[in-house]
Amino acid sequence: MRNTTVWKIVAAIELAVAAVVILLDLFMPTLVILVLIALSLLIRREHIRSLGFKRPQSWSRTAGIALASAVSLQLFDIGVVMPILNRLTGTTIDNSGFANLKGNPAQLLLLLALSWTLSALGEETVYRGYLQKLLAELFGSRLPGILLMVGVSSVLFGMAHTEQGLIGVIVTTLDALFFSWLKLKCDGNLWVTVLAHGFYNTLGVLVVFFTGPITGLW
Repeated sequence: MRNTTVWKIVAAIELAVAAVVILLDLFMPTLVILVLIALSLLIRREHIRSLGFKRPQSWSRTAGIALASAVSLQLFDIGVVMPILNRLTGTTIDNSGFANLKGNPAQLLLLLALSWTLSALGEETVYRGYLQKLLAELFGSRLPGILLMVGVSSVLFGMAHTEQGLIGVIVTTLDALFFSWLKLKCDGNLWVTVLAHGFYNTLGVLVVFFTGPITGLW
């Protein structure tokens, strides 16, 4: 019992540090928290598998689910969520960070590389892996704990995207809820969300490369 209490205190401290790093946008939050994750796993003597990196029974099936999920989410975001939010708020998502991407092969390659490393692998490790693991330790694995785990980690993920404006924060929070649901449906396997996140970003980057920034289909 005493050891359990000690580790819950440690988990609470780790969660607080990570939240501060994200909310204050210190340095590059994802990279900072990845360092924190490495230290946490070392101190706890745990393998990275404890974050959800489990070998799928079928990589092809997992990739297929991830791709279908990414396409569906992209279409839902630009076809439903963004247009509705545009009209409700009188503003659009801030895609200024991609202003020079259209027709720029060098930037396309750079963003694709970042999409699969820092964004897909890095962010999924941080938000759906590490932070959800800490939240599960603190609040348990029953329904209230799961709701808190998904809700808190998703809000933090959204707040990590404030450079995209209010709509960007809302959209990425909703995306995080979807990725969390996908992870839970796939037995807590983080690889499916890493792949889905990577495919989602790849689709977005390719669309902007060929057409320019999109803020909604209508």
